[in-house]
Amino acid sequence: MCAKDALDEEDMMQFVLVIHQGTYPLPGTPQAELVSEEDRKAAYADWAAIGTMENVTGAPPMGLPKDATTVRVEDGSAVTTEGPFDNTSVGGFLVVEAEDLDAAIAIASRVPQARLGGAVEVRPSARYW
Repeated sequence: MCAKDALDEEDMMQFVLVIHQGTYPLPGTPQAELVSEEDRKAAYADWAAIGTMENVTGAPPMGLPKDATTVRVEDGSAVTTEGPFDNTSVGGFLVVEAEDLDAAIAIASRVPQARLGGAVEVRPSARYW
């Protein structure tokens, strides 16, 4: 039984896990060839396990920061610049339903980037409207 089954929906909290790629190479890049087969299989197994969790909603992987376009509005007009807003290596995000912060942290610690040179931010979901 997963955490979501054990608790009423109203008892669950929603968290967003922001995944920072860090130094771990992206699949399909020349640097990815330097990752051992053992490490690659372990990362894929971790992602497969996370993908089966009923209290986790995935999102498609984000493109590379170098391919981003940043949009700001100045004097009522959209102004764009090439590249990411803050040049971080955010690779994606997950939405997690969890009993509390500790439960969300336990899931975040399973994300391969958390141990392979990157990091995972755990943020409580909030409503601003």
